[in-house]
Amino acid sequence: MARETKVLFSSPGQAELVDDDEFDGKELAPNEIEGKTLFTLVSAGTELNLYLGNYQNNNQAWGRLPLVPGYAAVFEVERTGSGVHGLKPGDLAFCHGKHRSRQRVNVDNTLAVPDGLPAEHAPFARMMNVTMSTLTTTRARPPGKVLVTGLGQVGLLGALVFQLCGYDVYAFDPVEARREVATRAGLRKVLAEVSLDSPELAGQVDLVLECSGHEQAILDGCMIAGDGAEIVVVGVPMLRKTEIYAQEILILLFRKFLTLRGGKEQRLPARATQFERNTMFGNQKAGLDWMAAKQIVVDDMYTKISPEEAQRVYQDLLNQRSPKLSYMFDWSELRG
Repeated sequence: MARETKVLFSSPGQAELVDDDEFDGKELAPNEIEGKTLFTLVSAGTELNLYLGNYQNNNQAWGRLPLVPGYAAVFEVERTGSGVHGLKPGDLAFCHGKHRSRQRVNVDNTLAVPDGLPAEHAPFARMMNVTMSTLTTTRARPPGKVLVTGLGQVGLLGALVFQLCGYDVYAFDPVEARREVATRAGLRKVLAEVSLDSPELAGQVDLVLECSGHEQAILDGCMIAGDGAEIVVVGVPMLRKTEIYAQEILILLFRKFLTLRGGKEQRLPARATQFERNTMFGNQKAGLDWMAAKQIVVDDMYTKISPEEAQRVYQDLLNQRSPKLSYMFDWSELRG
C-alpha cells in the first residue's frame, strides 16, 4: 500500500506529520467503509487546546498527548464491508474523522455528500452541528432575539443557522476580521460591541449562545438577557481569563429566572431512538443540504493547506495570524 500519514500532537505546542501504520489492508468489518481522505477541517477551539496540552493539564484522559487530532473529514470510499448498503466505491462520505490520509469508519457514522456540494465544504456540517443541538432543545422560538458571542467557526455558523431558521440574530466579536467574514457570509446584524443598556437588546434577548469560551461573555449574557432566558455555554471556558466570582452570575440566575446550561453537541443522540427523532447526524444532514442549496455559504471561512504545514497551522491559530477562521488540510497535496 501507499505510505499513509497522520498529524500528531507529539508534545504541547508541537504538531508534525508522521507515518500512520493503522491501515494495513486488513479485512473490513461488515459495517465498515474505508477510503482516501480528501479534506479535514481544523477545529480552532478544541484542537488548539489539545495542541497546547490544556486538556492534558486538566487530567482529561482522552486529551493526553501524544494524540492524533481531528474533528471532521470527507473521504472517497474505496472499500466497503459485506453489510454496507447505500455507499459504494467512488462515493464521497462525511465523517467525524481525524487528520489522517485514510479513514476507516462504521458506515452508520457517515453521511453521503450531496450532489453539487464541493467536497471541501462538507466538514463544516460538523461545526454547524454544535449549535444545532441548542437549536433543537431551546425554549426560544422564532422570531425571538438570539445573541451570539464569538464568531469563530462554531459561532458564525450557529448565527447563520439561527438566522436561517427565522430568529432575530445579533452576533458579536471584538475582532474586525471575523466581523468582516461574518458580514460577507450573510449575517445581517454584526456587532463590534454589546452595550448592556442597548435599547434593542437589554432585557429582550431570549437566548444567548456563548461561543467564545470567555467567562466575561457569560456574565454579560446573563446581564443583557430577558427574564426567563437561556444562556448556553457552547465555547469551552478551558482557562480562567478574569477574576469574576461565581456569585456575580448566580445572583442574576436567581433574580431573572435564567437557565444557564452547557451546549455540547452530544446533548442529542447520534441516531434516532424510539422517542428521540432529533439527532446529531440528522442535524448534520440538514447542514450538508443547506450548504448544497447555498443557504449557508462557507467559501470565505477557511484556507486550504497541505498537512505537511501542520505546525505552521496551529502556530498561526495560536498567534492569531490565520487569514481566515481556520484551515482545511488538503490531503491531495501529499499524493501529487
